[in-house]
Amino acid sequence: MIQNVIVLEQDPGVARSLAGRLRPHFSVHVTQSRDELRDNVVRNRPEAVVLNIEYWRLTDVESLHRDFPSLPIVCTHRIPDEEMWMAALEAGASDVCPTDDVDNVLTSVLRSTSLSRSAA
Repeated sequence: MIQNVIVLEQDPGVARSLAGRLRPHFSVHVTQSRDELRDNVVRNRPEAVVLNIEYWRLTDVESLHRDFPSLPIVCTHRIPDEEMWMAALEAGASDVCPTDDVDNVLTSVLRSTSLSRSAA
């Protein structure tokens, strides 16, 4: 069974990098808007979402988590600090990773999807 991951990223270079690293493990859908994200979540039923909180607000994470509580949300940011990391976790994120550390993002997505499957 193919597992889907949706990447919400405004920067095309970062989106390509993340998608390229995730593709050996998942079918990746890249989007650049909140509306497309929600449509893709409903249509594709992803295993996880990767969302850059540098461009989108933590309220977006809260809303997504509230509407899809079992969906792992891995947030990215260029320079995540401890305060931001804690705020994102409180908003419903599974993890926060540096945007340019694609291996860390992959590891977090794999861990989050594994945990969500074992909980189900």
